[in-house]
Amino acid sequence: MTNSSPQPAHTNGASTSTLFANEAEDLVEDPRRRTLILTAMCIALVAVIASVSSLNVALQALAADLGASQSELLWVVNGYTLTLAALLLPVGAIGDRWGRKPVLLAGLVVFSLANLISAFADTAGLLIAMRVVAGVGAAMIMPVTLSVITTSFPAEDRGRAVGIWAGFAGAGGILGLFASAAIIDNATWPWIFAVPITLAAMSFAFTTVAVPHSREHMSGGFDAVGSVLSILAVGGLVLGIHEGPDRGWTDPLTIAALTTSLVAFVAFIAVELREQHPLLDVRLFKIRALATGSLNLLVVFGVMFSLFLILVQYLQAVLGYTALAAAAGLLPLALVMMPLSVLAPAVAERKGLRPILVVGMLMMAAGVVLLAIMSDPDGGYLTVLPGILALGAGVGMIMSPSTAAITSSLPEEKQGVASALNDTVRELGGAIGIALSGSVLNATYRSSIEEATALLPPELAEPINDGIGGAVAVTSQLGAQGITLFDAARQAFVDGMGPALFLAAGAAILTAIYTFALGPRHETIAADPADERLVDEN
Repeated sequence: MTNSSPQPAHTNGASTSTLFANEAEDLVEDPRRRTLILTAMCIALVAVIASVSSLNVALQALAADLGASQSELLWVVNGYTLTLAALLLPVGAIGDRWGRKPVLLAGLVVFSLANLISAFADTAGLLIAMRVVAGVGAAMIMPVTLSVITTSFPAEDRGRAVGIWAGFAGAGGILGLFASAAIIDNATWPWIFAVPITLAAMSFAFTTVAVPHSREHMSGGFDAVGSVLSILAVGGLVLGIHEGPDRGWTDPLTIAALTTSLVAFVAFIAVELREQHPLLDVRLFKIRALATGSLNLLVVFGVMFSLFLILVQYLQAVLGYTALAAAAGLLPLALVMMPLSVLAPAVAERKGLRPILVVGMLMMAAGVVLLAIMSDPDGGYLTVLPGILALGAGVGMIMSPSTAAITSSLPEEKQGVASALNDTVRELGGAIGIALSGSVLNATYRSSIEEATALLPPELAEPINDGIGGAVAVTSQLGAQGITLFDAARQAFVDGMGPALFLAAGAAILTAIYTFALGPRHETIAADPADERLVDEN
């Protein structure tokens, strides 16, 4: 076998792994300790990802208790995701340099304290501030969870461990939504923060006991300029695509954020090409597996978060489910996805990366199309279940091989950056998917419902035209006329689902075509501990 992956032009200095020898030997010889490490990392990961979706079901309660405006409610959600996405790359590199374990433990403490203060927040401003701080803690946690696994597990066990991690990464949002819905249905919104605090405390205890100290001695300096540019590029993009659907794509804030992102992105590439010790060597994207894995993850999370947005509203507003029942309706996706995420790396190792990614993308596209053509308000949940199951199968086949392709393309001393790149792609995919599908859904819904609301006074027409949630609230107070308007709103939402879902399916099909045409043809994940890169079977 020959190594087919181009070596990066620079690494962050002349570096050697400092996973301490005695502890490394213990890891190889003690599978129980490896299990405890994997448990600690997956619990921490779920705490971070669950916090992305956890407050979505509590927004009405927050508005009532804190007097929060719609803009403030958006920032309660977006403040966390924006901070998390923007800081992933530089914090991943810091973990490689300062030590993965101390950065993880510090992140768990910051994350827990921010969530604790959030539970006692009495103003929207304080809650937003704590959500931003929680995002800082989450950025210290998320990339380290994967880099600890890739640097602690021997090569023969690494694929399965990464698969389990990827399964929890995909299911974390669903689990968080389900837990939060159960809490909102039975308690007050501050109790939502008990879940991430408890998970973080459990991970802190397991990490303290089981996770080894690992870091890389770097002779070169830290790429501060690249770090700042990456924060501006990612942060500006996430801000712009979050604000675009709400404020409008021509709003000054949206334009400023997207322009800042574009300028910073171009500057980041220019700086990294000249930097002797770059934060992320952009030449690495010449590695087909790295580029293909990144694109597949971007699209997977874009489609998956789009479906979360659409299906939760469909189950609640159109089918009349409670928040808990709507969250439970997504659980079959996780039940199919998680076992496939564990099995997929072994299949990719035997058959190659390209075939499983192509099949997975086509399966995911088929699931989205099934949702678009089969969803029927009168047919109930069974009309959406086949699409959910097919989608879960496709996502399960893609996530862990794509993650393994990214981490295997970078050397051990850069695993924090590899993990951060993997996580950044996921966050960007989710943000882009929500923005695009939400814009298409809302535009089609509005054009479909405006005829039915044309004769209503503005104070009634406006909330109905704004979305299905407003339609539910208003029409329930209008008697017989409300029933007719609600039926029109349900149909308008279903009309909007079609274009949004077909857009997601189109993205998946185009990604499958790209992967088939330009993806790695003969590459598989190496099983030789001496060579953790992608190797050519020829």
